Amino acid sequence: MDVLVLEGDGIGPEITAATVAVITAAAARFDVPLRLSHAEIGFAALARHGTTLPPEVIAAAKAAAGVILGPVSHNAYPPVAGGGLNPSGVLRRELGLYANIRPARSRPGTPRPVAAKTDLVIVRENLEGFYADRNMASGSGEILVEPDVAIAMRKITAKGSARIAEAAFALAASRPRKRVATIHKANVLRISDGLFLSEVRKVAARYPQVAHEEILVDAAAAHLVRNPSRFDVILATNMFGDILSDLASEIAGGLGLAASLNLGTTAAVAQAQHGSAPDIAGQDRANPASLIGSAAMLLRHLGAADAADAIDLALDTALSRPETRTPDLGGALGTAAFGGRLATMITES
Repeated sequence: MDVLVLEGDGIGPEITAATVAVITAAAARFDVPLRLSHAEIGFAALARHGTTLPPEVIAAAKAAAGVILGPVSHNAYPPVAGGGLNPSGVLRRELGLYANIRPARSRPGTPRPVAAKTDLVIVRENLEGFYADRNMASGSGEILVEPDVAIAMRKITAKGSARIAEAAFALAASRPRKRVATIHKANVLRISDGLFLSEVRKVAARYPQVAHEEILVDAAAAHLVRNPSRFDVILATNMFGDILSDLASEIAGGLGLAASLNLGTTAAVAQAQHGSAPDIAGQDRANPASLIGSAAMLLRHLGAADAADAIDLALDTALSRPETRTPDLGGALGTAAFGGRLATMITES
């Protein structure tokens, strides 16, 4: 099981080191034939190779069974012409990672702003929508037609809509509640969201065991705050899914706990939902739980369910007690100590 580790920028090296410690312990505990390799991206690669994502790293990611991708500071990179590629966006395109799976689950004993229990998954389309860096075959989806006029184009295709809908309904069919809420703004985006809904309904017809509802995105945001427990699987286009997943994760306990997995037909990339937090980089203060949870999702996807379950249980146990949390959750453990604590829990289980 070859997994490529890309540390990224800011807190990336710290939280990937903690993640590697945890998954290495889980692999040893359950005899998972895990083999890790490492490559540079981000500012480290820019300084050494003149680009934040060297071609050989893309090739290595394509060859690997999975990738663990640390957060990157792409907003601070130079222009693309100067080597400033966004590794996350480029890898999604190059590996065909059309589905971004983002669970939001409140963990026992962990502080959260909403009392209601949250246990939902957002299935977000990953390669189309309003994302200007990935919805065109060549060039950007944004145009400055004159100094005071900017245009952004949103691409929605029947193929892209159908395959993300299939991912959402297949996931819902495997969950106890078997419900999908499709998020849209078809009252305004009549053609593009109209096409999206048309394809979703075709897929829904093939899953009679899954209850399906369609909700306007603004109403969905309100319902998430009022009662997140009403949702099971949320299906959304790229930007709506991105925004709602951050909201759902904060409701469940914070972005520091928010795992995610990018999936394609043959590729998978584990990636924390949060950014690179350069303000606390190098201080051993970052919470690695999001990337650790993402790596557990990757292991489960690759068939190592026992190892993934052990990681999830260790996260639940550690996060339930203040003395085994990181400072952002009122605890005293540093990044490395938190990872080490989880690794010990798994080894001794």
